[in-house]
Amino acid sequence: MDAPPNPKRPCHDPSSVKDPTSLHLAPGFNQSNVDTTISSFLSLSDLPLFSSSPLSIACSFDRVLDKVIDASDHDRFLDRTLQLASLLHNSTKRCIRRRATLHNSISWPLLPELTTKVFSMLDTKSLMQASVCCTMFNKCAMDRVCYSHIDLTMAAKNVDNGVVCIMIHRAGKELRLSLKLGSISSRSTFLLTRSCLAPLSFNHGFAGGLLRSLHLYNLTLTPGKSLCAVLSLCPNLTDLKVIGFISGTDKVNSVEHLAPITTNCRLIEHLFLENCGAAGPPSSSSVVEFVDNCPNLSSLTLFQFGVNDAMTRTIIMGFRQLKYINLSGTYGISGSFLRDLGLSCKDSPLETLSLRDCYYLKEREVLLFLNSILAGDFKSIRYIDISSKHGLVSDAGIATFEPKFPIEELKKQKPGVTFVAIFPAPSSSSSSSSELYSDSTSSSGSSYYSYGEDEEEYDDSG
Repeated sequence: MDAPPNPKRPCHDPSSVKDPTSLHLAPGFNQSNVDTTISSFLSLSDLPLFSSSPLSIACSFDRVLDKVIDASDHDRFLDRTLQLASLLHNSTKRCIRRRATLHNSISWPLLPELTTKVFSMLDTKSLMQASVCCTMFNKCAMDRVCYSHIDLTMAAKNVDNGVVCIMIHRAGKELRLSLKLGSISSRSTFLLTRSCLAPLSFNHGFAGGLLRSLHLYNLTLTPGKSLCAVLSLCPNLTDLKVIGFISGTDKVNSVEHLAPITTNCRLIEHLFLENCGAAGPPSSSSVVEFVDNCPNLSSLTLFQFGVNDAMTRTIIMGFRQLKYINLSGTYGISGSFLRDLGLSCKDSPLETLSLRDCYYLKEREVLLFLNSILAGDFKSIRYIDISSKHGLVSDAGIATFEPKFPIEELKKQKPGVTFVAIFPAPSSSSSSSSELYSDSTSSSGSSYYSYGEDEEEYDDSG
């Protein structure tokens, strides 16, 4: 029995399809003839492109292609037509870019060197958009100087490991300033995986060794050990920010990772870690090592970390250059550490102390701290924030939303201190009114908020 005919289009060896540029031209048919033929073809643009009219270009294409009866010739003809269409498409795009380049070169007021400098200040997404405008912009945007600061947070949903790798390699030795990855505003699933920073290890860690600032936002699965491995490649970091830090599956308190994280980053000046992992019982075993690792630290934010009063005391007393500390969202702090810091930190450079939403922060400890400031301690302090949606713990052990503090004295004796304490109204959390105990609302004067629905976002000066 004969096999049934195969209705499918036969496959051809790619080598059997001749490239348009390799075809032999008819005798006497030179390049000028080719140009004339193409010009005549393109002049058909005055005819309708898509129409039921027989004069439309689309109908003409259909008629010409259908006239080829022989199947083998038909297949070859169609393949060659697709190649020609691709050539025409690419030539058109190049022409558009050349025209844009000519226009920009005439109208663009900046020299190429200055243009490159301007491009180096753009976020990476805007830089990529500029690079596809024209050849002139592309040349400037491809300069390595433009990649000394790589910020891919604006296009997080479209960035995968390959994009990060390309950007780091494109920057080369110019990757000296900062690298920012992830999404600032959400914790949804991204294309980036734990190995997205692997390119920092290429060429014996050359790129990582130059990096000064690293910000990671809400990257999935960033356990302490994985982060430590990355940071071992970045010994010259002065600024580290990790939002969505996960301490790992072992439920070790996040404080235990502070020392390993900073072991190879002894130049750090600004450290910001936001923990979103479960914390076990606090331990101060690594706090002293953490303090020793960062002699230059001036700004520290440990948001929702498992620190307690003893650890906080060690941290503030240990970092001699610390100007900003934010321990917002910490459950283990009562404020007792503030008592011991009066005399020992009389000349401390600490300017900002934020203890927002610290669940067990006591009213009495804050009162003693304010009295200590009035007595002349903490001479450099300029900003204090104890706002909390939980209120403060009173002497009776219950939450109070109307604490009594020496606001008027603080205002008169320390006019340069801003004291913020925003609490929800005890009768209604949805109240939109607020009571202001101080007449001054300027940042240079003392201000004390008794009630208020809205809370200020915690701020990181580093």
